[in-house]
Parts: sequence; C-alpha cells; structure tokens
Amino acid sequence: MTIGCEIGAMSLDQSFHEYEAVHRRQGFSEVVERYWPPFTVLETHEHEFHAKALVVEGEMWLTVNAQTHCLRAGSTFELDARVPHAERYGSAGATYWVARRSDPSA
Repeated sequence: MTIGCEIGAMSLDQSFHEYEAVHRRQGFSEVVERYWPPFTVLETHEHEFHAKALVVEGEMWLTVNAQTHCLRAGSTFELDARVPHAERYGSAGATYWVARRSDPSA
C-alpha cells in the first residue's frame, strides 16, 4: 500500500448500477462512469474528494508518491482527498467507475 493510495482487484461480474448502490450505502455521494480517450495524460494534480474506482475497460497508469501502478480491467484504486497523483491512459483509453466522497476538512 502506498500512503494515501490503495491498489487492488475486483470482479467485473456486476453492473454499474450494482457498483453504484454498494458505494452509496458506504457513504459515497457521487458515483460516475469516466471515460478517458487513448493516450490522455493528466499531469500531477489532486482532488478535494476521496475516490474509490474500478477499471472496467482499457489500461491506465496511476503514479502516486513516485510509484507507478499499471491498472487494467478488474483493477481497483482508492485515493484519499488531496493526494497528488498523475494519470496516463493506454492506446485504447480507459473506462472506470468511480465513487466520490467529499472530504469535510476541505
């Protein structure tokens, strides 16, 4: 585990609506599907929300604390609010479902 970031894996045998329902019960106020076009690069940035995501298609690289993780369909990642990170997407782009919870200390 990287500080402020957790990487894992999850089964893809659920629908977006099932993923959304589970995460809303866990206190996430927003659950969305994000699509990133091929070869998109997002330089180091941070968010004011806690994010928990499941990659459902494509490939991406997430860099946190100088550690880069290759994530493919079935990979999960979780980022605390205000954790600097960078994202890079593969030749097919990537789609992931992300649950977001606002950080009350933001």
